[in-house]
Amino acid sequence: MRTVRVDGLATDLCLPDGPGPHPAVLLRTPYDRRRHRAELRAWAAHGFAAVGQDVRGRHASDGAWHPYRSEAADGTTALAWIRGQAWSDGRVVAVGASYAAHCALAPLLGADDDGDAHGYGPRPGPDAVIAAVPALGGGEVAREASGVERLSARAGWWLAHGDRPDSDDQALEHALGDTPDLLDRLPVTRILPLASWPGVWSAPRDEDLWKRAASARVPLLAVGGSRDPFADDTVRLWRSWGAPARLLLGPWGHGLTATPAPEARPEHHLALGALYTRWARKALAGTLDGRHGAIALGGSAHWCAAADAEAARPVPYRFGDSAGLRLVHGAEFVADPLRPVRSDRLDIDEHGAPDRCLLVTPPLPRPLDLLGDAGVRLVAAAEGRSADWAVRLVALRPDGRAEPLATGIARVAHEGSCTRELVVPLGPVARRMAAGVRLRVEVAGHHFPAHARNPHTGENPVTATRLLPSRRSVRMTGSALLLPIVHRPAATDPVQEILR
Repeated sequence: MRTVRVDGLATDLCLPDGPGPHPAVLLRTPYDRRRHRAELRAWAAHGFAAVGQDVRGRHASDGAWHPYRSEAADGTTALAWIRGQAWSDGRVVAVGASYAAHCALAPLLGADDDGDAHGYGPRPGPDAVIAAVPALGGGEVAREASGVERLSARAGWWLAHGDRPDSDDQALEHALGDTPDLLDRLPVTRILPLASWPGVWSAPRDEDLWKRAASARVPLLAVGGSRDPFADDTVRLWRSWGAPARLLLGPWGHGLTATPAPEARPEHHLALGALYTRWARKALAGTLDGRHGAIALGGSAHWCAAADAEAARPVPYRFGDSAGLRLVHGAEFVADPLRPVRSDRLDIDEHGAPDRCLLVTPPLPRPLDLLGDAGVRLVAAAEGRSADWAVRLVALRPDGRAEPLATGIARVAHEGSCTRELVVPLGPVARRMAAGVRLRVEVAGHHFPAHARNPHTGENPVTATRLLPSRRSVRMTGSALLLPIVHRPAATDPVQEILR
């Protein structure tokens, strides 16, 4: 392995044995290319020229670090450099996870500061892309699709990586140790002493991203975890892609197989590196077609075809129905941003004044398989011009343990106290629920500190300094939990699904 500089960016190169030329794999990362040297060697052992690069302004690379700003241009430069080398046969697979997945996609889907797609002449992008737990853009990672701000995750990432050339993965933990109320402070734009922090919240979502994904003409492998905060974007990327696309969704967190969820089984541990190289060979050979994928059914040994999840139709569990979701309390409650419902706690005080609408099912009489998109249809009213509706689905085990299954949050405009109907998406769910489990649904006005608090004043939540309570009302008639129930899902081989 040797290190070179490409346009001032530190770049590791690991070549296979043999004369070549070889197909190449490109991994661009802000997390230190040296951490990926074993991965580069593994690619080289499978016949790929492996290239790892620190993005601009990070670790050993020159320049200023501006997250999400220059990856399309710098990625295109790296691709052109690879294709100009004697050891390259001209074909390149771009790979990456999290921010590095954004780097892999940016030469194909990236937009410049004016929002226009980059054009660099013929064949500027990679010939195939492997995007794992993709963090697709500045506006996309800062907010949910409805506009609700992802607070603690953004604060943690920015403290760890934002205004610095290196990383400190424990930065948020240390900051909270010194200042326990750090995330409670207002305004949000000033809670971190970083010059770039206010700009996190001014980054717009890329409204044309999915249109460009639909125009893609190279194969995609989208890899995600059902416990990953970007699971929705992983699935949507796969659904939107205009060329042959594969989806692999396991019972994992953001670290994929390195962070298995409690519902993971030994059958859900895959050798991702070997799978990636086999998929890359088929992608470059042009032998992939269509849209296929595999989703792990957590709590079982099953992998299911992604097509089965796409075909699932939601079954309503009606609010206020003793056979569906029995109301425990809180058909009317107060969402107080000074005492918000916490995202980091599952315990509930059922005896005080309600701060959420709480409903539970009877114990399940038999196992229940959930595979697909879940959601909640609400008929509700709220004080204030703007209200957030946070919904959490929790499994209550017979032994008393509570386990989160899915969470969704939506920002809705309200007019006075008028009732309106809305849907809160809960994202993809892939779980087998054992007999005896009860399902709990919580409908609240906040999900803090995972999400910033809506001040209920009509002001921007990231610049507001005044917080007001909001009275809420949830109508039982018309409200329902929508579950993607499947009966006896067929098992599939995830490797065969990805490679077919």
